[in-house]
Amino acid sequence: MHIADQVAAHIERLIVNSVLKVGQLLPSERRLMDKLGCSRTALREGLRILRGKGVIRTEHGKGSYVQPIDALGDAGPLMHLFSSQPRTLFDLLEVRVLLEAEAARLAAMRATSADLIMIRRQYAAWQHAQGNPASTATANEHARRDHAFHRAINEASHNPVLVHMLESLSELMLSTVYASVRHLYVRPETKASIDAQHAALFEAIEARNPQSAQFAARAHVVGVRESLRELELEDERIVRADMRLNGWD
Repeated sequence: MHIADQVAAHIERLIVNSVLKVGQLLPSERRLMDKLGCSRTALREGLRILRGKGVIRTEHGKGSYVQPIDALGDAGPLMHLFSSQPRTLFDLLEVRVLLEAEAARLAAMRATSADLIMIRRQYAAWQHAQGNPASTATANEHARRDHAFHRAINEASHNPVLVHMLESLSELMLSTVYASVRHLYVRPETKASIDAQHAALFEAIEARNPQSAQFAARAHVVGVRESLRELELEDERIVRADMRLNGWD
């Protein structure tokens, strides 16, 4: 294998292992050369190989970025189609139950000390936003903090296939979190339940209890799904009652 191919393969491993994340700007040439132990010529040729594969994109004057997985094939139009369908919200929550419950179980087993630090940081940031009356964070910002907590757990699973499956659906997954924040956080009883579910998930991973972590992750996503479904049914009942009261005029 040529040196440039080795450089490309090394960077690909860093991406697969989530050391370099989707959308992240790659380090400077000098830092990459130091880390990879290669010449500038080999590095540039390796990056050219990755650009050819669609693994990275380069913007003039800015640098090279890790491409989203869904940009590597024909998933873009499919993602757009999914995001335009109202029922996709509940389909995605079903997928989250399956994938995130397993990710939580694996994270409780495999998380390193560095992983736990990241999970604690994201959980603390989410808690701070929730408990700070002076916070000016929008619903979208709250959703991103919530999503970042779950993403840290997913990455701690140390299953690259699982992590990248979730990452490839990241924006769609974020839409389910946004729906939860926007529609459920305004209901004190439901919000308290979601807070308790997050706490149970965090504590199970901290305690390295795989079964409890899996149960907590599943209970959280199922709880959100059922709360949103009940909200949808409630809206339908209101519309039907209004139609009976006022007729079609």
